[in-house]
Amino acid sequence: MTDLRLDATQLDRYSRHVIMDEVGPEGQKRLLEGSVLVVGAGGLGSPAIQYLAAAGVGRIGIVDDDVVERSNLQRQIVHGDGDVGRPKVDSAADYVAALNPDVDVETNELRLTADNVGNLVADYDVVLDASDNFATRYLLNDHCVLTETPLSHGAIYRFEGQVTTFTNERTGEDDPPCYRCIFPEAPEPGTVPDCATTGVLGVLPGTVGCIQATEVVKYLLGKGDPLEGRLLMYDAMDMSFEEVPVRPNPDCPVCGDDPEIESVSDVAYEGTCEISAD
Repeated sequence: MTDLRLDATQLDRYSRHVIMDEVGPEGQKRLLEGSVLVVGAGGLGSPAIQYLAAAGVGRIGIVDDDVVERSNLQRQIVHGDGDVGRPKVDSAADYVAALNPDVDVETNELRLTADNVGNLVADYDVVLDASDNFATRYLLNDHCVLTETPLSHGAIYRFEGQVTTFTNERTGEDDPPCYRCIFPEAPEPGTVPDCATTGVLGVLPGTVGCIQATEVVKYLLGKGDPLEGRLLMYDAMDMSFEEVPVRPNPDCPVCGDDPEIESVSDVAYEGTCEISAD
């Protein structure tokens, strides 16, 4: 045990992991040495951050440029009433600090752009997309495909959610799909209303964000089968899950046979997130 660098306090904290054959002290060490960039500290990011920190993921980066509003508290459970008006990255970091001193949190109070995505993602093992807009989803997808960075995707709408994992391991044979293989371009602006317009069931992001965190923990452990090539659809009203197979699209503009996107600078990440004409 001493060689695995888990002290007595850690052996106690992570004891339910350590006794599992699939994790054990070596697996817990991998989690403590792992790093995750969580983009978005809202509905999906809140449960993901909580459970990644509780599991002992040693370094968590949080990207969000928003402040806590009272209307967030119905679902964004990493924040409290006393945090209203504070940057979300700060209140999320305080939550993690109180939960697990083993975890280092790196806060980035900014909006993800094509100019900063490279520096933000480069230092992490895996990215968890907990964003709430198409521009960020497509930007993260394209950058993670181009850099072969694993990406966990989640999205919610009213009573429904979806989750999948893109490992982005590319060898030239049987390469996995990416987000653009499913959705080549974003819908026209204004055609998909946000939760401020349509509402969202408060507990819904808890389920979806926890699934994302589960996928990330499995990846860091190197255990289990990821949701790669499978889009998991969740309907809270029916309490049902449906798995939709996802195949690589040979015409995908970023991971297809003849990709048009060679850099995130090739894409205008507004509107339909389409490739720039020039």
